Amino acid sequence: MSKSKTSKVKANDPRVSATPTPPASKLSLVKSAKVSKPKTVSASKPGKIDKIIAMMRRPKGASINDLTKATAWQAHSVRGAISGTLRKKQGLNVVSEKSGEVRLYRIADKAVG
Repeated sequence: MSKSKTSKVKANDPRVSATPTPPASKLSLVKSAKVSKPKTVSASKPGKIDKIIAMMRRPKGASINDLTKATAWQAHSVRGAISGTLRKKQGLNVVSEKSGEVRLYRIADKAVG
């Protein structure tokens, strides 16, 4: 007399699962199909360019030394930001005036000339 061997399926057996696992190529589609929560728009803190603009909008303007202290940038970086970002990219009217030994930069309301 021989006993028939029947195997019992264990609930935590990784070879047997209740739901079939999709192939790896479909897993990436499933992950990307999740609905993300809408991000709340918060007022961002002003950046260094914003600080430069605020200082240059003052009637007196700002010197390179003032701007380097406010941004912790080197002088050539501040001059590059004035020339590239403010004048060229943002189209602001930057006026440079020499007052004694110090050169002051300010943003004028209207274009000169």
